[in-house]
Amino acid sequence: MAGDTDPFGSLAARLAERATPGEVLVVGLTGSVAAGKSTLCGALQARLAPRLSVEVVTTDGFLLPNAILAERGLTLRKGFPESYDVEAMIKAIAAVRVGPTAFPGYSHITYDVDPVTRIVDRPDILVLDGLGLAPQPAQPDVAGALDLLVYLDADETDLETWFVQRFVGFWRAAENEPASFYAQFSHMSQDQVEDFARMVWTGINLPNLRDHIVRARDVADIVIRKAADHSLAVVRD
Repeated sequence: MAGDTDPFGSLAARLAERATPGEVLVVGLTGSVAAGKSTLCGALQARLAPRLSVEVVTTDGFLLPNAILAERGLTLRKGFPESYDVEAMIKAIAAVRVGPTAFPGYSHITYDVDPVTRIVDRPDILVLDGLGLAPQPAQPDVAGALDLLVYLDADETDLETWFVQRFVGFWRAAENEPASFYAQFSHMSQDQVEDFARMVWTGINLPNLRDHIVRARDVADIVIRKAADHSLAVVRD
């Protein structure tokens, strides 16, 4: 797959080859915040349908609710390893292999766990998209519960740019969503919002990437590199 001109197709083919009729192939897709993991998941679903059933669930659903994070003093550590219910994630991975399983959702509007769960009933491929998949010394090994781990890599400068762009997008959308988490920034100008987003990136997301998330790259079965122009290349398979 290295050097392939169609990394979407190549990755989809790799997953299709690993899929076994009657079994659930559980794939983890991780990488930095704002790397484009959800976009990649959507592309894979499109390539694999309709010959294989593919369900995508987010690891964000396994974050501890905001109220619990606040009680534990972890509000500014959201997305860090200690903010996830790792044991619940591992149990859900095991359960989906044998029958219908409830997966918690997450709302980027309220910036909190969604109380509405989603039932996933033994798809051919389940993609677990998000953070919390990197091996950590003091936690159970989520990566070990997966069949395949994919890491989406990119330069830190590009990741910061994409994070700021995404933050601004949520801020703009909040004009029509008064319940949105981002509505609290409505009094700010766009320049102020961009500056705040960079501060969040530098103070929270970048340290999380360097100290925790990137650990998954070393153990990933497949590493995909995303360039500034959003083109992809498989660099390890």
